[in-house]
Amino acid sequence: MAPSRSDVLRLLSALPGSYGGPTRPETGPFAVVGVGEGTLAAHLLTSLIGTNFARTGTQFVLSSADAQDAARTYAEIAEVAGAAVRRVSTGGQPEDVDVLIPAGALATYHYAQFVAYASAHAEEAQAAETLLAALAARCAPEVEEGNPARDLAWSLWGRVPLLLAAPDADALPHAWQSLLARTGKTLAVPVTGDALAVVTGAFEAQHEKGDGRIALILGEADAALHVAREVLESRIDEVVHLPYPAGSEGGYAGQLALWYFGAWVAAYLAERYDQSPADPAILARAQAVLAGEAGEDTLGAGRPAPGRRRAEDRDDEEVGGGDSRWDDEDDTDDDLDDDLPGRDDLN
Repeated sequence: MAPSRSDVLRLLSALPGSYGGPTRPETGPFAVVGVGEGTLAAHLLTSLIGTNFARTGTQFVLSSADAQDAARTYAEIAEVAGAAVRRVSTGGQPEDVDVLIPAGALATYHYAQFVAYASAHAEEAQAAETLLAALAARCAPEVEEGNPARDLAWSLWGRVPLLLAAPDADALPHAWQSLLARTGKTLAVPVTGDALAVVTGAFEAQHEKGDGRIALILGEADAALHVAREVLESRIDEVVHLPYPAGSEGGYAGQLALWYFGAWVAAYLAERYDQSPADPAILARAQAVLAGEAGEDTLGAGRPAPGRRRAEDRDDEEVGGGDSRWDDEDDTDDDLDDDLPGRDDLN
């Protein structure tokens, strides 16, 4: 049975301090690579471990059963190069798992804390726990007034947020996009690369695309993000800066704390949409297919969603086969404007 909304909120409340894996440091130098469920955790760990592959010391391979082939390949490469390998996974064959962690959207915490301890960064791991505990106290469901996660979820409701961060925190847009989709059941758009090049041009051809839009600046804003914010404030409805929690200057602890805050926001956003924050059933089925535990015919993804029709079932006029609008040379700009989606469709 899938976790209920209250179950997910209880799991979030209990997450700080729940890491129960090994804390003994391995032999350095260290490298980390992630695939499947471990991809996001490996990205968040770049502030601690900036290397993906090791020739000596310890190679951490973070994975899940649905990405076991890639994980085996990375582990074999590291072993041939001369590194010891620690395979950390949510499941799979026994020979592919040295450390087993709980699966699900919150697995990122367990992956990350294991590697933090195992790479001799116990102080950073403990600092992260302190920040997470403080956030849990402020974001818990019983906090009805002044709950920052619930308040931000209200701001995001009905919108497609843009996600921005400084280059040294580029894991945060990745983290929030994943959380808002997986838990919040909604789309967010990370702005990667040169944010200024994107925000200065993105709305020039279609100014209405900025209607109802919100941008989130995650972590510390550098000089480029300060300018990007000024540009965005003239093009979209709202820009919100989410700095690292008090007592953090960023780095691993601050980034893991902002990931955790994003998990709370996503859970409350799902609540606002009257959706379950638990993983959709099709995700488990897709992971089972990739893990070789089920056939592709179990996905059921080929069926059209209720209320929608396949393109081949629509009239030719609907899909453009016999539509003369695009062939009419007398179309005016006003006619085209009438065909543009409104704010509700965009968000």
